[in-house]
Amino acid sequence: MTFFSHCARTVCSFVVLCCSANAFAGDISFTVHDQFGKPLADAVIELESNANLPSTQLPIAIMDQVDKQFSPNVLVIQQGQSVDFPNSDNIRHHVYSFSSAKPFNIRLYADRPEKPELFDNSGVVVLGCNIHDSMVGYIYVANSANTLKTAEDGKVQLKGITLPASLTIWHPNQASEINKKLSVTVTEQVADITINTNEPAPRNTFGEMFKADNDS
Repeated sequence: MTFFSHCARTVCSFVVLCCSANAFAGDISFTVHDQFGKPLADAVIELESNANLPSTQLPIAIMDQVDKQFSPNVLVIQQGQSVDFPNSDNIRHHVYSFSSAKPFNIRLYADRPEKPELFDNSGVVVLGCNIHDSMVGYIYVANSANTLKTAEDGKVQLKGITLPASLTIWHPNQASEINKKLSVTVTEQVADITINTNEPAPRNTFGEMFKADNDS
């Protein structure tokens, strides 16, 4: 039995459903890969929910800079969470974003900035460095506490989900606009998802990402 989701421009999803369609609470196992069958790490799967996020203060998340790269490449946080940007390189960086979810600018610095940045709007934030254009990172600001990203094998499991479940899928190398999320409805416990990615090479400079982030 198969389910074919509505596609957002060039991003598509084919979900293989393998169990009973009766509504129940259980775990959903996802496998995410590209159009050539290669597993996709860092695909973010978010459960759409009307439940409020935790009211307790969230810990400060870390987006480091190591060997002229953001680390991790994709950071998943909750709406209302702050992020610190330590610089572990022995050179200075200038971190900024023009993304509508969080425009900000941390001017040239070493060690760490004066204070963390608050991310109070959900969405995808593309990061760049004003000194090193090849540095591109992503912060996915979720409005659901049940949000995870896939491991190197493209797999992730959401636990204790009531089926059917409405979800969004996003990946930094998706072929559609970088700030678009694919909506899917899952009715079974096993889901196989294909995301069309940029070929032959992904957008890999901040200038390219900034253009894509504003193509809506």
